[in-house]
Amino acid sequence: MRAGGQRTLVTGGAGFLGSHLCDALIRRGDDVLCVDNFHTGTRDNIASLLGHPRFALLQHDVTSPLDVEVDRIFNLACPASPVHYQRDPVRTMRTCVLGAMNLLALAERRRARILQASTSEVYGDPEVHPQPESYAGRVNPIGPRSCYNEGKRCAETLFFDYRRQHGLDIKVVRIFNTYGPRMVVDDGRVIGNFINQALRGEDVTVYGDGSQTRSFCYVDDLIDGLLAAMESPAGFAGPVNLGNPDELSMRELAERVLRLSGSRSRMVHRPLPPDDPKVRRPDIALAQRTLGWEPRVSLDDGLGETIAYFRALLNA
Repeated sequence: MRAGGQRTLVTGGAGFLGSHLCDALIRRGDDVLCVDNFHTGTRDNIASLLGHPRFALLQHDVTSPLDVEVDRIFNLACPASPVHYQRDPVRTMRTCVLGAMNLLALAERRRARILQASTSEVYGDPEVHPQPESYAGRVNPIGPRSCYNEGKRCAETLFFDYRRQHGLDIKVVRIFNTYGPRMVVDDGRVIGNFINQALRGEDVTVYGDGSQTRSFCYVDDLIDGLLAAMESPAGFAGPVNLGNPDELSMRELAERVLRLSGSRSRMVHRPLPPDDPKVRRPDIALAQRTLGWEPRVSLDDGLGETIAYFRALLNA
């Protein structure tokens, strides 16, 4: 499979983020092995890469061991939306923990550099705002979101223990809300929900009073951040926040989606789900300083691309 570039493994490579990462790696000249069990990923996301001489697809679940020749490993394997990760919480925890263990063992055997795609959910419902990497978080260990929150926290622990115990070359990034083309229509993430409801002329559902905030990073910016983190100096392991520090309320987001989509839908309010964070905004000073990275795509431009993607799906 080697053609001159790095041999790079992407787990969860047929998912939303993974497929965009595979695209970027192929563009830069890597040999890419995409591993996915198609629990939430889809072949449609990687259709343009199938048959490419530097791209290979392996259907495999990371909860089982894997042994392949690689130089770089991006671990993106895990459902990332509440709808999907709460559907089978035990499976989600197994993916986070056993998946991390199996891929760390592979990285140790091959002396490969490995990156863990962690999440802003490790901060829980934060008491510190914005959230810096030094903040340990406030997470409910027995709530409905815990399979994902605590699973990712455990994966981070494993990564740093492998670094301390085995000298493994690791990178850990904490991804804040990312959006863009190839999002799953029914995954429950707020931008996808708002856009699809608006395009269908349905009521746009805002949970709580809409004052809770999020910060949204366009997928192209996030992929640039992942690549920068993977190629950062060997002494830098992270964790490092990757996200857009521009914060807005859910009410403001709904209004913006309605305006950009030209929809006449109305906003309706529903009760706030349990353990839903009230605020979320990354402190990205470390990423700016260490990786030379910051997001560049404006929310209006990113939403425009995402609305166009979902509109094409609905028309099809």
